[in-house]
Amino acid sequence: MKNKSSKSWIINQHRDQYFKQAKIEGYRSRAAFKLIEINSKFKILKKNTNLLDLGSYPGGWSQVASKKILNGKIVSVDMKEMKPISNVKFFKKDFLQEESQDFIFSYFGEKIDVIISDMAADTTGNRDLDSIRTNSICLEVLNFSSKILNSKGILVSKIFMGQDFELVKKEAKIKFNKVNFYKPNSSRTNSKETYLHCQGLKTL
Repeated sequence: MKNKSSKSWIINQHRDQYFKQAKIEGYRSRAAFKLIEINSKFKILKKNTNLLDLGSYPGGWSQVASKKILNGKIVSVDMKEMKPISNVKFFKKDFLQEESQDFIFSYFGEKIDVIISDMAADTTGNRDLDSIRTNSICLEVLNFSSKILNSKGILVSKIFMGQDFELVKKEAKIKFNKVNFYKPNSSRTNSKETYLHCQGLKTL
């Protein structure tokens, strides 16, 4: 039997305009609209883009990317199995493992244009701890991006407002020429999430 919080979450989902719209438009998650908004603002997805989608399950962001990227290479990675999407190559791997990162390097065989990451740590109920754990993942994505992105490369990654936010911001500014933060309208108002947008690697 579902508890009250589970029932409340289900009810809120069905009242959510983005949840409903995702069903209508065939997206696998409401998160698709976050990337649509991010792309509308920053123009990160182009016809020939080579893109890596980290934490891709269930595939909402990869779906959006596949509609924009016609000739580029799209690679999606997640620990959960993701159903196939046209024009997207999926690998079931833990990105945080070094061997997974090495595999991604070798698969592309060259520097890439864009990394998108909607990864977040599993929630514990402790908002401060959740922020620390998710922002730690964002730092890992930042470090990886500085190795695999080309000089004009773009990174979009989820980050939580809270502990370690300033640390992530500082690290981003060390690595990239342009650093922005953006919270899409489709992000829930009570969520601490926002998105880090970085462009143009600095020459270190």
